[in-house]
Amino acid sequence: MIVTEIRELNAKNVLVTVDGYKGELRQYDLAEESEIAAKQWDELWNQVLIRRSRLRAMNLLQKKNYTKAELERKLRENFYPEELVSQALEYVMKFHYVDDLRYAQDYIRYHSENRGRQRIRHDLLAKGISSEIFEQAWEEFQETNEEWSEREQILSLLEKRHYNPELADEKEKARTIAFLYRKGYSADVIFAVLSQFSESGKSPEPMSRNVKWV
Repeated sequence: MIVTEIRELNAKNVLVTVDGYKGELRQYDLAEESEIAAKQWDELWNQVLIRRSRLRAMNLLQKKNYTKAELERKLRENFYPEELVSQALEYVMKFHYVDDLRYAQDYIRYHSENRGRQRIRHDLLAKGISSEIFEQAWEEFQETNEEWSEREQILSLLEKRHYNPELADEKEKARTIAFLYRKGYSADVIFAVLSQFSESGKSPEPMSRNVKWV
C-alpha cells in the first residue's frame, strides 16, 4: 500500500489517494477524489495502512540492511505519513530487525581493512548513525582487534599500489597522500609513514603489535 496523498477536507472527512493492493480496498468503495468518513478512515488506517507500512519496512530489510535513518527515509519516499513511519520503525526495531549499533559494528569490521577511522566515522554518520553509537562500536572493535593500526593499514595499501619512494615524483607523492587521506587515515600517521619511506628508501618495519594508532 502506497499512500500518495492525504488531505483533510473538513473536521470529519479526509481525501486519500492510494496506489496498489486494490483488492483490499474494494470493500471501502474508494475512488479517485472520493471522501472517506472518519469511521471508515479509522478502519482503513488500522486494518490496512498500519499493516502495509510494516510489510513495506520488512520487504526493504529483506533486500539489504538499513540504519534507522535510512529506513525512515525510504518509507517517507514511499509517501507513508509520519505516524505510520514511526509505527513501522518501532515495530522492526522491537524485533531488532533494525539495530544501529549492530549495523555500525558490522560496517567497521568489514571496512577496517582498507579505511581509516575518520572515513568510517564519516560514512556511518552520513547513514544516520549517531556519534555516540559510532564511538561505542569503535571502542568495542579496538578491544577485540588490538593489532589494528592505521600505520599497518597504510603500509598494506602502499604495498598494493607498488609505491616506490625512490621513483615517486612530487605528483605521485601528492596523489598518494590524497588517496590515503580519502581513505580516512589521519594526516599525522600518513606523513609519519611516508617520511619513513623517504628516509629509508624502503618500507619501514611493522610497528609493535601493542601500539595503537588512532
